[in-house]
Amino acid sequence: MFQHIKELQFDARVSQPDPRVARMLLDQFGGGNGELKAAMQYFVQAFSCRRPYPDKYDLLMDVATEEFSHLEIVGATITMLLDGVNGQLKDAAEGNLVAQMGNGSVKKGDVIGLAMDNPRFLTESAGGPMPTDANGVPWSGSFVNANGDLTVDLRSNIAAESRAKIVYEHLLQFTDDPYVQDTLRFLMTREIAHFQQFSAALATIEPNFPPGILQGDLRFTHTYYNLSNGDEQRGPWNKGKGPWEKGEQWEYVEDPATFIEQTAGQTEKPIQGHQRDEKTVKKTERELAAERSGEVMQGASDGELAWSDYSTSDDA
Repeated sequence: MFQHIKELQFDARVSQPDPRVARMLLDQFGGGNGELKAAMQYFVQAFSCRRPYPDKYDLLMDVATEEFSHLEIVGATITMLLDGVNGQLKDAAEGNLVAQMGNGSVKKGDVIGLAMDNPRFLTESAGGPMPTDANGVPWSGSFVNANGDLTVDLRSNIAAESRAKIVYEHLLQFTDDPYVQDTLRFLMTREIAHFQQFSAALATIEPNFPPGILQGDLRFTHTYYNLSNGDEQRGPWNKGKGPWEKGEQWEYVEDPATFIEQTAGQTEKPIQGHQRDEKTVKKTERELAAERSGEVMQGASDGELAWSDYSTSDDA
């Protein structure tokens, strides 16, 4: 159940209209890294984890709802940045919009530039936000990443919050309006908070790597192929112990072409750098599959299903 509260989560204000900044903010309204994408992504992801991870279900629904709040803040800011344009567009009897502006706070050049760069923004929205990015490309459900595996989804969300944070950081460079800057800083900071929340949630799921159930072919999980010319570059991504607790070591293949020929296209490649063997991996996969399946089947019923558990009274 959603309930709309008219006051915004953050007191969004603008010093004066600025159509060009309004257009740029469309990226965070209907763009591929924007608030609508985030809200829909977390909302969709929540459904499949309600039974196995009820705590993560609450997290995803809470953050999704907050993202809708942020969408409202962005939309309200866009509308205020177009203040004056909306009313003049609707005054059809007077005709020419630019001629009406006179010495108003909306600059003619900004409106003309906006109309040339993204005409649909003015001609179809009449002064409000649209579910598009700054170039008028419509929002799409393909922006939403939901894989049904919570470890995968949480990693997608961490990446989404990272991208959104950077977009707000860049947007701050294109306005000198202190009120708009305050709003953008608030929204940017909430991306940081969500990044931390999703990271903390991922850490509570053990094991969470590799994603899914299957552990992969031990011959290839820790192999690094040197496929670049020039000086070899070594680091913790291809040297020493990998970022796991099982003690695996990176196997560095200095000359991949020769190596592949010597191993018959890697069909004769030995397992290296592992403390585990194939038998141990198969046992791990069976145990993990049973655990994950049990989480999903938890609370399943052969009879009638109900999403909500409303309390009832025999005396009613």
